[in-house]
Amino acid sequence: MFELDNWQEIFATISKNKLRTFLTGFAVAWGIFMLIILLGSGNGIENGVREDFKDDAVNSLWFYGGTTSLPYNGIKEGRDIRFHNDDFEYIKEQIEGTEYITNRRNIWNAATSFKNETGRYMMRCTTPEHVELEGSIMDEGRFVNEDDVTHSRKVIVIGKQVRNDLFKDGNALGEFINVMGIMFKVVGVFSDEGSEREERIMYIPISTGQTVFGWSGRTRLDNILLTVGDASLVETSYIAWQINNYFARKYNFDPEDRRAIYIRNNVENFQKVSSMFQNIRYFIWCIGIGTILAGIVGISNIMMIVVKERTREIGIRKALGATPFSIVSLILTEAIFITSIAGYIGLLLGVSLLEFLSNNLEGVDMFKNPQVDFKIAIGSTLMLIFFGILGGFVPAQRAASIEPVIALREE
Repeated sequence: MFELDNWQEIFATISKNKLRTFLTGFAVAWGIFMLIILLGSGNGIENGVREDFKDDAVNSLWFYGGTTSLPYNGIKEGRDIRFHNDDFEYIKEQIEGTEYITNRRNIWNAATSFKNETGRYMMRCTTPEHVELEGSIMDEGRFVNEDDVTHSRKVIVIGKQVRNDLFKDGNALGEFINVMGIMFKVVGVFSDEGSEREERIMYIPISTGQTVFGWSGRTRLDNILLTVGDASLVETSYIAWQINNYFARKYNFDPEDRRAIYIRNNVENFQKVSSMFQNIRYFIWCIGIGTILAGIVGISNIMMIVVKERTREIGIRKALGATPFSIVSLILTEAIFITSIAGYIGLLLGVSLLEFLSNNLEGVDMFKNPQVDFKIAIGSTLMLIFFGILGGFVPAQRAASIEPVIALREE
């Protein structure tokens, strides 16, 4: 129930003690401000890291050939391990638990031209399922298909940035571009959620790359990639162990030699990152709540001083018939009012700063969209009100327990 007299008294008390009220409110505002900034910054870093995972399927395993670092079966270390087409076929047909599987051979800085426009781009020779591993989005046309691989067709899929460089605003589909002296027909244009860097890449069928560019043996692969569906981390690790043992048997190296084959387990990496940021969130909440509690303790102490200063007044009130509830509500209302106003100001400043950072830090890959969820903002406000009640309760109880005779004796 709104009582004008109580609010006039609260405002009068605040106006008489401006500095004390400001310092008390500042402690609370700083606490909620720091909580919002820490949470928003944590989200910004987490979003930046998770953005990197958008570039590749998070349920994927990537295998790269390396160099042996341990002697094995009488063979010295230092041998290069390189994959071939038959390795890809074995994994595809013999290893259970795989969902999509593809391979890749890279050509760096491939000289490319269309009419008078030129550029150098990475070109990946691969299979149709590669689009599932990279998360490429086909904007125009199609990706490499099985017929392209079977017949070694000279077709090419280009990234959006490549299209912009070579064709400007013109149509790219159906046009022929010159790549390292070979003409390729553009059959698709793609974009990528991960980064613009991925959009400066071109794809051709693996068979075409191995045949046209005359690599040694024409069966070499740089790496093999696969997804494992909804397999758990334990199941994913088992699949990786099976494949590693296959390579160890075939290429005669120690299965424990971690440099012979490099395995990138995105399932494990993603879980590690998720767990790390979960712990960071707990840490941030502990710091933020601790800072807020420090401010609430300050409010409680200030209210104790207020009660001490107004002891005679409270005694007179009680002598004239004021109930303990009216005394408690007066003290609590003042504590909640100071806490809520200060907390709202801190919340507003924190959100404003995060909005400023979000709009002015574009291009910083590791810090994206540093915002706080609306539910967290509301929860923080409710938490402040609760702590305001908590901070004012002890002084309010003390005020309500003062005996009128004792209070009137107070100097």
